[in-house]
Amino acid sequence: MKQVIILFGPPGAGKGTQSELLTDKLSLYYLETSKILEQNFQEAEGVSGDKRFIEEDGKKYDILDEKKLWKEGVLCDPPFVVNLIRKKINDLAEQGKNLVMAGSPRSVYEAEKIIPLLKELYNPDNIEVILIDISPEETIFRNSHRRICELMRHPILYNEETKNLKICPLDGSKLIRRKGLDDPETIKVRLKEYKERTYPVLDVFKRHGIEAKKINGEQTVANVFKDILKAI
Repeated sequence: MKQVIILFGPPGAGKGTQSELLTDKLSLYYLETSKILEQNFQEAEGVSGDKRFIEEDGKKYDILDEKKLWKEGVLCDPPFVVNLIRKKINDLAEQGKNLVMAGSPRSVYEAEKIIPLLKELYNPDNIEVILIDISPEETIFRNSHRRICELMRHPILYNEETKNLKICPLDGSKLIRRKGLDDPETIKVRLKEYKERTYPVLDVFKRHGIEAKKINGEQTVANVFKDILKAI
């Protein structure tokens, strides 16, 4: 059965963790916007000429300019993001992959472009939207303590058992912080961007006949996962 699960929520809501759990449980492909962006940013380093630009809606976007916005906590230009995500969705649908998406679409513009594509490829009845809700205070705490592994970018939950870990228990690579992106001031910018530009996307889904189901994200990972499975 065709299936798309879209997880929404502010920075630090646990969208990545829950997406990985859903991937294993339901045999989905985890389409992670941030990883697609990071990959394109890395590939653009040291590149010049047309290869450093992506064209969408008749305008060219410099990938390294988009990287600068991303590092400041500001959303990348929506047409730039749409270009990358649309290609990936089409490729995955052609391969017959079912999807879990975390935090995407990120803006009303992206939603207006991506939702019709998802409806066409997967059928509206097979699209589920889950809002993982946490407070701004919880967002700041989680992100300022956030670490990921250097190799596979696994997020490592912060608690008494893990706070002194220096090596990822999953792949053995060094645990690092996302420099700049998870600084407290940058997190406040990201929260503002979420409230003003991403949260309104839920209204776009509603206009397309897709209602978001809200989950309390300030529970244990296991209980959040249990609630998501109930919701879908």
